[in-house]
Amino acid sequence: MDIIATIASELGQKPEYISNVVSLLDEGNTIPFIARYRKEKHGSMDDTVLRKLETRLQYLRGLDERRQTVAAAIESQGKLTDELKIALEGCATLAELEDLYRPYKQKRRTRATVAREKGLEPLADLLFAQRRDCPRPETAALRFVDPDAELRKVLRRLLWDRASLRTVSASEEDSVYGTYYDFTQRVSRLQGYQVLAINRGEKEKFLKVSVELDPELAARAIRRSVVVPGSAATAFVEAAAADAYDRLIFPSIERELRSDLTDRANEGAIVQFAQNLRPLLMQPPVKGKVTMGLDPGYRMGCKVAVVDATGKVLDTAVVYPTHGERQKREAIAALSKLVRRYRVEHIAIGNGTASRETEQMAVELIRGEKAAGYPLSYMIVSEAGASVYSASELAAKEFPQYDVNLRSAVSIARRLQDPLAELVKIEPKAIGVGQYQHDMPPKQLEEALDAVVEDCVNAVGVDLNTASPSLLQRVSGLTAATAANVVAYREENGAFASRSQIKKVPKLGPKAFEQCAGFLRVPESRNILDNTAVHPESYDAAKGLLGLLGHSLDDVRARKLSD
Repeated sequence: MDIIATIASELGQKPEYISNVVSLLDEGNTIPFIARYRKEKHGSMDDTVLRKLETRLQYLRGLDERRQTVAAAIESQGKLTDELKIALEGCATLAELEDLYRPYKQKRRTRATVAREKGLEPLADLLFAQRRDCPRPETAALRFVDPDAELRKVLRRLLWDRASLRTVSASEEDSVYGTYYDFTQRVSRLQGYQVLAINRGEKEKFLKVSVELDPELAARAIRRSVVVPGSAATAFVEAAAADAYDRLIFPSIERELRSDLTDRANEGAIVQFAQNLRPLLMQPPVKGKVTMGLDPGYRMGCKVAVVDATGKVLDTAVVYPTHGERQKREAIAALSKLVRRYRVEHIAIGNGTASRETEQMAVELIRGEKAAGYPLSYMIVSEAGASVYSASELAAKEFPQYDVNLRSAVSIARRLQDPLAELVKIEPKAIGVGQYQHDMPPKQLEEALDAVVEDCVNAVGVDLNTASPSLLQRVSGLTAATAANVVAYREENGAFASRSQIKKVPKLGPKAFEQCAGFLRVPESRNILDNTAVHPESYDAAKGLLGLLGHSLDDVRARKLSD
């Protein structure tokens, strides 16, 4: 298989672009770096297309590796014919490859194994050749017939095109799966959310699931694939094939079909989860303002945290606006004191339990503060994952002096100030981006969501002198270890004065610098380009372009200051 040509055809890209990207990936370059700084190599593909390319490359390389393994295994048995070798080379999927390999695999001991050991394999070969001069078979020596790869391929396609998925109730209890208590749908028309719901209902023992196919359709497919009319062995072969289909082939292909349906549903759901995560991370920040975070609640009250323009905690409190009118008035008075003491300009309200009542209280607070000359505004923010973060080891290190509940209020305030910087501290799947995310393959979901976080962080860029280790480790080329080293170097030596200074960080070599430099910002640098998306390797080109336009770096600096 020509992997480059295959991917180029699937993605609608030039083969040379695909070849360039494959080379860049093999050299250890990251997707964000390739997407932004090697556009001329790939025709400006975006990060989404590049990740599809990377995923497909891994699959096809795995397929090729498996193909070589299968060929070697069959050859070791002395059964690798030229025809079979060509068939192996033509396999486009792992399923097709495994179908061809199936007759040559070491199997458990069966009647067929016993029959071979007793020397009956030549009889089987004679019968299945179905020559016109074949004598009538007097006995069936095989317990089953190894399914022919072509037959399995035909039957698999038949199930996808003509079979239906049938679900019935497995319990007398009412449940959220009532829609599927008597449900039938053509396999080809099933939606991903239906497959995921049915799988969960079956797992929780509310549903029984089966795949149904018209027996006559299967019989016709078998006759077309394995039966040669006119032989004395024809009836025997047809009966053996039908028996193999009922007991072995159909259950096997049914399992494959259910697995493929699940894989497709998972793939679609994970794509949707990634799409849901991106806008959460890319919400516009409200920086440079003192912010009050409110984590609403009933029994435990509303947790309050005031943070300064940089996210540093200034004060905390707990108020009880839902416990009665008197407590509500007391809460407003307490918050008013905090607003005036720290000159709070924005309030962030978590969208969880008691959010509506807390919002009503905030509206009354704002009305009173504005009348007294203190301009104030509020916003409802997602608190998904806040409880996970507040109980994490990272939160304990950041705020060892605060209760878990107060840490949530701090996180809510910071989410308004800089959503991306705060949300990267939380495991992506804990943010809550879809209904069935806990049913997804963990590794596949984690990789997809991590890719979104990585793309978002690198699209925005990171301030090298203020970024947390959680944020830095998402930068192209950096790891958790090198991010920790960056912060340790910063704490020991003070703020970075330039991008090039990061080369002094332990274990951050030339390759890592190449990958990360363009995504790091150093506002304090004398070189204004250190605070832009221009990569250091292009500084001379940028200066030359400015010169052609009659400008200099000083003009850029002056413009940035005026903005």
